[in-house]
Amino acid sequence: MSPRDIYKPILDSLSTAIVLVDTDLLLCHMNPAAEALLAMSCESNTGEPITYFFYESDETDRQLKLAAVQANHYTKRHAEWRLLSGGNLTVDYTVTPFGDHEGLIIEIQPIDRLLRISREEMLTTSHETTRNLVRGMAHEIKNPLGGIRGAAQLLARELPNPGLSEYTNIIIDEADRLRNLVDRMLGPNQLPKWQSLNIHEAIERVANIIKAESNDAIRIVRDYDPSIPNMQGDKEMLIQALLNIVRNAMQALLEAHVVNGVIQLRTRIQRQYTIGRKHHSLVCRLDIIDNGPGIPPEIIENIFYPMITGRAEGTGLGLTISQHLIHQHHGLIECQSEPGKTRFSLYLPMEAQHAEVQ
Repeated sequence: MSPRDIYKPILDSLSTAIVLVDTDLLLCHMNPAAEALLAMSCESNTGEPITYFFYESDETDRQLKLAAVQANHYTKRHAEWRLLSGGNLTVDYTVTPFGDHEGLIIEIQPIDRLLRISREEMLTTSHETTRNLVRGMAHEIKNPLGGIRGAAQLLARELPNPGLSEYTNIIIDEADRLRNLVDRMLGPNQLPKWQSLNIHEAIERVANIIKAESNDAIRIVRDYDPSIPNMQGDKEMLIQALLNIVRNAMQALLEAHVVNGVIQLRTRIQRQYTIGRKHHSLVCRLDIIDNGPGIPPEIIENIFYPMITGRAEGTGLGLTISQHLIHQHHGLIECQSEPGKTRFSLYLPMEAQHAEVQ
């Protein structure tokens, strides 16, 4: 039995993905963690070149062979791997020579999940900061607006010519419009009224509204997972959050005059999912997918901020409000967009203990 065979049971017990290759980079062994990560079987692929199963760059093969020949040790961070199965991975990996020029040990740490958590935390912090800024500005704007409106009303009573009241009415109307705009920027300030609800009932309400508003010009495709159990949430808030997103999709399709515009509503169960730093055993995932022109790349990172919109007629408030409502449900919204396919994914935890007053 070779030393390599002696250590295989130890390697197989590790949770870190380990791959052993010889000096020609042919696969000798990989532990179960590596099989799961790379979506391949060790038994079926032993003896195959390891670089056949992932692609990082044209230099990868040369760097690995050089490490094997010169017994070099090196680590690469945030490497982007494209797998043979079609998936993508972001990994840190360490290459260590073993034995007397017998081959290499490749230790792989996937960091997609950590990067996603870090990005979500950054976005959450950033949006909370923006919300506090908007809240402060709203306070400073609404106070003088009240004074302007009151003064205009007093002035209207003192005017010698009733015909001049047209101008004071304009002042009052514009003050009201600005106050309403500020209130909309702040979004709803009520706490969720937790209740048991069927997420598909909320989606159906939204689908029916969109069907009526579009005069059947948009085809709505439903792809529901009927096994999703009832969950705790505020039905009206969730309807509002969904409606803002689906209505945006409808308006984008109509304004772009997309032929055969389609909005797909899809629900799935997501198991063992992390939102922020909190792990959830069961999450409801709702995808809203349209075949519209897509969101311009220059604004996609900021679309959840107030007053950011890619549509000429948009207010830039709908997605901000949706995100706030989903956050109140301890959930998450993600967006991916390219011409012809825009997908918003909503993740809602299904544990009952979230249904508590914050």
